[in-house]
Amino acid sequence: MIHSMTGYGKSVLQLPSKTISIEIKSLNSKTLDLNMRMPSMYRSKELNLRKLIASRLNRGKVDFSLYFENTGGETFAKVNPTVVNKYMTQLEGLATGNRMQLLQMAIKMPDAISTERDEIDETEWADIQNEIHKALDNIALYRLEEGNVLEADFTKRIAIISDLLDQVLTIDPERITNVRERLHKGVSELKEKYDGNRFEQELVYYIEKFDITEEKVRLQNHLEYFIKTLNSDDSNGKKLGFISQEIGREVNTIGSKANFAPMQKLVVQMKDELEKIKEQLLNVL
Repeated sequence: MIHSMTGYGKSVLQLPSKTISIEIKSLNSKTLDLNMRMPSMYRSKELNLRKLIASRLNRGKVDFSLYFENTGGETFAKVNPTVVNKYMTQLEGLATGNRMQLLQMAIKMPDAISTERDEIDETEWADIQNEIHKALDNIALYRLEEGNVLEADFTKRIAIISDLLDQVLTIDPERITNVRERLHKGVSELKEKYDGNRFEQELVYYIEKFDITEEKVRLQNHLEYFIKTLNSDDSNGKKLGFISQEIGREVNTIGSKANFAPMQKLVVQMKDELEKIKEQLLNVL
């Protein structure tokens, strides 16, 4: 059972005076690349949140967002008098005007008003944590559903490669016959006398170099191992990637030994299916 690294999860907590929303998005990445956006009042919880998200999602480029919207009369806005007074002092040195006008200007400057509480309500944070777990559950389900789609695609393409390998084996005797006939024709066109026995010995040695029996066995084993790993309990995209590399190595060797156009055509089709598998494997957890 595999999981995709692509996913989306959201959960919303409705409190008496505000709405808190949690969103988690993920894309493929070789490691865990976690970006977090949240109000500064919750920054003390960031380290534990990072550990939680890492334990649940493992890998991927992850964007975590926590934000809230006030829906009631409660407000956390607070004037910072020290900051405002410093702004007013500076403004008095730059322009003339009464203090009310200067105050109106100073109150609009950065950090003049704080809109967040300094301390976290632990009961509220416990509720937020529950919503974070729900959002993680949602993205995990999304990843599983995407993984099921990928699994079906991989299974289909591995079956196609296996069928193409069967076709390669079917035409292999014809290939050997074709190679033998071409060599005989080439030698006969030389119109030179030659030792027939020695030629046959050299021919056997030459044809043995085109034998693909070992490649066939290894390729079949790799295809079976890919499906076995695909159906295991763990989602291991890296392992599947290594197996796909081994599949590619055997396919390439068969292609280099083919020396027969119909077989080379089948090898090209196998490579095409394998490239599609490798591309999709980048999304597998």
